[in-house]
Amino acid sequence: MKIKKPNLIVILGPTASGKTRLGAKLAEDMGSEIISADSRQVYRGMDIGTGKDLKEFIIDGKPVPYHLIDIIDPDYEFNVFEYQKRFFACFAEITSRGIIPIMIGGSGLYIESALRGYRMLEVPKNSALREKLETEKTETLTKRLIVLNPALHNTTDLKNKKRLIRAIEIALYTKNHSTKKVSIPRINPLIIGVRWDRKTLRQMITTRLRKRLEMGMIDEARNLHASGVSFEKLEFFGLEYRYISLYLQNKLNKNDMFQKLSSNIHQFAKRQETWFRRMERQGFMIHWIDGADYVALKKSVTNILHPIPDKPE
Repeated sequence: MKIKKPNLIVILGPTASGKTRLGAKLAEDMGSEIISADSRQVYRGMDIGTGKDLKEFIIDGKPVPYHLIDIIDPDYEFNVFEYQKRFFACFAEITSRGIIPIMIGGSGLYIESALRGYRMLEVPKNSALREKLETEKTETLTKRLIVLNPALHNTTDLKNKKRLIRAIEIALYTKNHSTKKVSIPRINPLIIGVRWDRKTLRQMITTRLRKRLEMGMIDEARNLHASGVSFEKLEFFGLEYRYISLYLQNKLNKNDMFQKLSSNIHQFAKRQETWFRRMERQGFMIHWIDGADYVALKKSVTNILHPIPDKPE
């Protein structure tokens, strides 16, 4: 049986695993381009808190082209439908030039929306429904969402009232409307996973968090708020922005903010790893490399893209 050659390389891994630098180096070597799969790096002005180090896309003084980073302002309601649509457009344009793009990210839902080709609806804003749901308690909204979507696997929707309301809005709309037929490209991915032992990853996460705070992450959140981004919206963005927002509102002191944020980032990394294991159980083949080992990454990619033919007996 002839094996189809990959037309997309995916480099995934938990937060702080070093996947961005690996992917940028591979793109530079291959003459490829990056398509980001990060749910927050799409926003302009959210740089330190999202780990958007654009210097990583400069290898040996040469810029590596990237897509789906810094494409919208924080007041825009971005979602997985929007991501999928933009990803397919980028994928089609890049591959039309004979290039195999490289997807880099840790947002499992965004990655799967592209690889599985979910057929989704563009759900419009329902102001009346939102106003009604705002009066209900979070616990009531959670129960309602689970009834509407018993197979819910994105549990972050259950931790923020605004996300809960949007998830209910989507579930109700989807229930009463059929999906549109959209052009979904055929994707045959080569997926490389970056993994670390749990203790090392925890140390890397904590070290990176301290560095980001030293770089001015609190000031970044403060400036976002001063520019018109509400504290509610900052909390909606989660993790760094959520806990710094609570600190800026004097709801947490600085030490508690750091401890709670660090703990939640560690938990987030565990959820990412759980998502990737579930992908494997559901049929995705992930070629794992230990640590940020570029030699191992390049070897895996080369062996699959350019296999050595079997010698005749």
